[in-house]
Amino acid sequence: MTEQNKKTRVGVIGVGRMGQFHVNVYSEMPEVELVGVSDTNSVRGKAVAEKYKIEYFPDFRQMLKKVEVASVAVPTKFHFEVAREALLAGVHLLVEKPVSDNFEHARELFALAEKKGLVLHVGHIERFNGAVQELQKIVSDPILIQCFRMGPFDPRVAEDSVVLDLMIHDIDIVLNLVNSEIDTLAVISASPVSKVEDVVNVQVKFKNGCLATFTASRATQNKLRNMSISCLKHYVFLNFSDQEIHVHRMASSAHELSKQQLKYKEELTTEKIFVHRDNPLKLELRHLIDCVNGAERMVSVEGELKSLRLALDILDLCRSGKSR
Repeated sequence: MTEQNKKTRVGVIGVGRMGQFHVNVYSEMPEVELVGVSDTNSVRGKAVAEKYKIEYFPDFRQMLKKVEVASVAVPTKFHFEVAREALLAGVHLLVEKPVSDNFEHARELFALAEKKGLVLHVGHIERFNGAVQELQKIVSDPILIQCFRMGPFDPRVAEDSVVLDLMIHDIDIVLNLVNSEIDTLAVISASPVSKVEDVVNVQVKFKNGCLATFTASRATQNKLRNMSISCLKHYVFLNFSDQEIHVHRMASSAHELSKQQLKYKEELTTEKIFVHRDNPLKLELRHLIDCVNGAERMVSVEGELKSLRLALDILDLCRSGKSR
């Protein structure tokens, strides 16, 4: 096999629900060789390895010696430990979001990756949602952004706040759309089903005047994922579930005054934007491999840290009961 056609050797650390998605996508990518998986649950790890005819490693450190790239999909509290070991071993990484629940640990990981000349990406899968990418083209100078990301409780993430589990997706999208510093931040939260935040509402005012509200819940018995954006001349509504965008524009307005009544008339046009649907995780992992081979990363390290910083600030406010 020539150097040009050489496949990138990859592995997955942690094969719970999300980790298995990574394994499946890697197995279908012609540019990579899926070497193996590692998981502390040997029954689960061996089952996945057998299904894909790859090697199971009880200790992920052994797998690091045989791969060039790895996905880290272990519980959040282990992200720093596992990612640091992998970077020290010279392995390029995608770490599922959040990269860490500690901001200084996150900065340390990115600094280590830079020092070692390695790629470190955070698994913000919504960045690769075709509808989200389309937003960048049609949203300009937003005035008000409203985000709703809700669903039923999932015990597998019971230790993670809904802020780091769900809301961080919308935080990442909004910060890239608004591109302004934050002026004020207010938060309320509740914990009806776990020991951490299950329902959180956040209000943000940016220095450029834009207002944004975020509502995230994992105590809602219906899955809801949408975002609405008000701009001066149009209103945009995005449903993440079906990746559809509706753009509403005012064509004309008039009023008529008589002795009996005042009549208002508005004419609106609605555009439905059809987005090419592809597997966002496949696009995300392909981008990772491209960056390992020299392509430019989609989001800067500063962008990665900015989203995490705001998410952790929100958590701090939830737990202190203050506004900032």
